[in-house]
This record gives sequence, C-alpha cells and structure tokens, in this order.
Amino acid sequence: MVGKVIESFPAGGPRGSWPAEEFAARLREQGVSAEVVMDLEGDAFLVVDPARLAECGRG
Repeated sequence: MVGKVIESFPAGGPRGSWPAEEFAARLREQGVSAEVVMDLEGDAFLVVDPARLAECGRG
C-alpha cells in the first residue's frame, strides 16, 4: 500500500466512468495531495495521499 487510503471505489464502474480519478481531482483542487492506485487483490481503485507515506513507515 502506498500512502494513506482516503477513499476506495469498485473497479467495475460503468464504461467511461472514472469516479476515483474525479474524486482525486476534486481533492487536488482543494490542495490535498491525492493519487489513484489499483488494488488488484481487492479489485478496486484507491485514492491515496502519498504525502502521508512517511507516516505509514515507508520512505
């Protein structure tokens, strides 16, 4: 896992729908560091805060 998970979205959304990317973009507009990563085991897109990486014991 990279950073702190802010939100999780199922990978099987409607075609052309990017809810995780849209959510991350809204956070970035508010000044929050946010990236989208894929959780293959959980079949989900995770919005994470990579700035919190050091707090998770990595980096």
